[in-house]
Amino acid sequence: MSTAREVILNRIRVAKGTSPAEAVNQSYSSIQRDYQSVASFSREKILHLFEDRLRDYDANVYCVDSQQVASTVAAVLRDRNIQRVLVPEGLPAEWQVGAEFIVDRGFTPTELDQFTSVMTTATLGIAETGTIVLQTLPGQGRRAITLVPDYHLCILPASKVVETVVEGMHILEATKNLPTTFFSGPSATADIEMTRIKGVHGPRFVDVVIAL
Repeated sequence: MSTAREVILNRIRVAKGTSPAEAVNQSYSSIQRDYQSVASFSREKILHLFEDRLRDYDANVYCVDSQQVASTVAAVLRDRNIQRVLVPEGLPAEWQVGAEFIVDRGFTPTELDQFTSVMTTATLGIAETGTIVLQTLPGQGRRAITLVPDYHLCILPASKVVETVVEGMHILEATKNLPTTFFSGPSATADIEMTRIKGVHGPRFVDVVIAL
């Protein structure tokens, strides 16, 4: 039995004179693909742009030598008065300094709700959008552990920061079947009166340590 929706769509297809598949192919072929696909900035400028974008999105950023990651983590947690942190399996032990670190054992949503903080690394950073990409890999864990706690401390090696979205998509092609999360700073949205509300879909507070 045809639904009203199908009847309407069929009339539109007939009026356009093309089948859905043909229309999709024509539309896809007509997309301009002259966008920037390779980096044009120096490494220094790429990292500066990444840091600048993250700060625009209300994240705190710390650029430190790789030997200073542990001491920076300890200082950041101390300043935020955080004593207990959830971490995924595979996160380097030398980074877990300055608090009690508890490895995710597949906690239930109720158990996850008892954690206010999480620390991970990431797959990728994209400078032009200030975006960090998380995947279900060692050191990053499953999606739920970075969405429930109110605070996320992310440690990202500078070597994983690329300039453009296209570069990032090329890298992610190898792991495209993994659950993947993109975020740029703390979770935020706005209501109908454009009042900004933080923490609706994820952490309200995000700190990023870029390891040079």
